[in-house]
Amino acid sequence: MTSRGAKYWNSGAIPLIAPDILGDIIADVADLAVVVSETGMVLSVLVNPVHDFFRRLEQWDGKDIRTALATESVAKFNARLAEFLAGKPDMRPVELNHSDGMGRWEFPIRYTFHRIGPDGAILMLGRDLRPVAEMQQQLVKAQMALERDYEAQREFDTRFRVLLESSREAVVFVSVQTGRITDANNVAAAILGRSRDELVGLPFAPEFEMRKRGDLLDALTAQAIADRAVPVKLQLARSGETVRLIPTLFRAAGERILLCRIEPEVTASIQADSLSQNLNGLYVLGPDAIVFTNEEGEILATNESFLNLIEMAHDMNVRGRSLSDFLSRGSVDLKVLTENAVRSGRMRLYPTKVQGEFGSPRPVEISVTSLQAGPQNVFAFLIRDAARMDQGRPSGAPMTDDNVRSVMELVGSATLKEIVAETTDVVERMCIETAIELTMNNRVAAAEMLGLSRQSLYVKLRKYGLLERGDD
Repeated sequence: MTSRGAKYWNSGAIPLIAPDILGDIIADVADLAVVVSETGMVLSVLVNPVHDFFRRLEQWDGKDIRTALATESVAKFNARLAEFLAGKPDMRPVELNHSDGMGRWEFPIRYTFHRIGPDGAILMLGRDLRPVAEMQQQLVKAQMALERDYEAQREFDTRFRVLLESSREAVVFVSVQTGRITDANNVAAAILGRSRDELVGLPFAPEFEMRKRGDLLDALTAQAIADRAVPVKLQLARSGETVRLIPTLFRAAGERILLCRIEPEVTASIQADSLSQNLNGLYVLGPDAIVFTNEEGEILATNESFLNLIEMAHDMNVRGRSLSDFLSRGSVDLKVLTENAVRSGRMRLYPTKVQGEFGSPRPVEISVTSLQAGPQNVFAFLIRDAARMDQGRPSGAPMTDDNVRSVMELVGSATLKEIVAETTDVVERMCIETAIELTMNNRVAAAEMLGLSRQSLYVKLRKYGLLERGDD
């Protein structure tokens, strides 16, 4: 009620509001309010106090609003203004993009048009659409990322299907949880006596004679995680043919999957006679240690004999480590072996010692071969335990009778100190000659092997007259 007893709200009428209060209300209700004339001239700009960014727009007063619109929005403004002046009912809001014309800033505003007086002034109440535009951009980016993921997935599925069908091996994928076949190729379908479409979704165990689901899955899983996987021999339920299952266990999307390769017994026996199978058997069961390393000497694979030699429990403990960690002279031995293998392709019977983490050093003989594996070299080391062999480390300059006789002749003609000095020179010369021969005249490696600097080695080579012979 007013002071006169009248109601503020009567028959839809709004009471009179002071101009300054009305401006504050409009500024709070709208993000941006612009009063324009019927020709589009800006008469006033009201900015919501929350949006400091719009403060720069207060300088629009007295200018044509079209100068503050993007090029594509000028036509939209003219069309909507003409409809408003013509009195078209139920006019929808119009979305206009404001721009400074130089590309420094641009933002969208949704305006509604309202008459505010008899002088023809028009109030444009604007709602900031930047949050909506940002959300739309995020949705567009998310949709594009989703489409890229779909394309990548489709490409992966196509490659997987082509690879699966072009393989000559029979492959079946089995879910460990359900025991059902999730996928298979046509080679596997032919062996199992069904079409591929029939196999997908069927239980895997009934395809074999007298096998329960739990027993079969447990047996395959146990072999898949074993250090030395042994194929599981089964008899097919339809044909009675004996086959071998070679399982591989992996996890995809939180579900454990068994990849089972199926080999008929006839094919398996033929493959057992192949060279690769024989070499694999020699590698696994051979009495000599076999180690494969990359060019830097890092261990790629080892057999059980090498693990026994260094007294290591599992090959995972040595894979990725340098072979020099297990050689008595470390990187010196490894460098001599690899450089000679690179130079001549192989090196035979290099004597040194091998030691594990806890065991004592053991004398061994190492042969190494350089293999080409694609663009990189791989070194294959054959290590033979020489602890029980009578022959020792081969000497490049053995103690001859002449050496012994020359020392014995000094007795009576020289003091003991002079005789010891002469003997020391003989032994020193023998060691230097041996190091030079072992390293194929590599002076740096020979100095490292003898524990000398390069300068000291050259002095001794010159002393014993070995410098020119080494060059030859």
